[in-house]
Amino acid sequence: VFGQHLAIQIVLRVLSANMYSRWPRKPLVMSFHGWTGTGKSFVSSIVAENLSQLNIPRRRFVRHFSTVLHFPHLSHAHLCKEQLQNWIRGNVSACPRSLFISSEMDQMPHGLIDSIMPFLGYDEEIDGIYYGKAIFLFLKKGKPKAKRELQSHRICREKGNIPVKKLQSLLSEEVFRNRNSGFFHSQLTQKNLTDYFIPFLPLKYKHGRACVWEELCVQGHPEDEDLVAEIALATTDYPSEERLYSSKGCETVASRVTL
Repeated sequence: VFGQHLAIQIVLRVLSANMYSRWPRKPLVMSFHGWTGTGKSFVSSIVAENLSQLNIPRRRFVRHFSTVLHFPHLSHAHLCKEQLQNWIRGNVSACPRSLFISSEMDQMPHGLIDSIMPFLGYDEEIDGIYYGKAIFLFLKKGKPKAKRELQSHRICREKGNIPVKKLQSLLSEEVFRNRNSGFFHSQLTQKNLTDYFIPFLPLKYKHGRACVWEELCVQGHPEDEDLVAEIALATTDYPSEERLYSSKGCETVASRVTL
């Protein structure tokens, strides 16, 4: 995972603490925030892969739901809430160490995510089912809305001085106020049931180069410095006047290398 030392540090720390606890007080809930192609889905797959090494068949405990695929109709919100609750209840009863990954949270119908709130609290059991070992990952895309946010990213990257608690607070406030966040005025945020809001920082040119080198190796191509520089420069495109970051991260690198 390139350029995401902060996110990796947080995820490793909290997952280790959760896994070493025989009876966690509540389910672990993490919300990943960042631009397209910055590694949110990749990190969630790494989490799933490492949990599968606990001798639990992956098909039994990893559940991925896509907002666009599974909850496309606002008019069916009530049925979606019931479906989501039954899905979680059934999976956790079958495997307490279940991992739920929800992508495209920015397209989640308003209020739907609050339907799982009863499962995320500090209750020891609900109807005889213990939810404390379950893990929930929410994946949300987004871009800075102001130049000062870009400046903040630049300071974080260049100085390495990233106030984690401040970023957590800012992300929590942003998703609560953003109508397109999936967490807009949500009870999950109001009641502090999301344990960690984890920032995935935008990727710079050097991270783009690393992505290209990795993809060349994966596809079995010979080393090509000119191609690496060309693709990395082409994908470092935001903002247009400065070209500091890649608006799509590593997402389009594989197809560019193939061409």
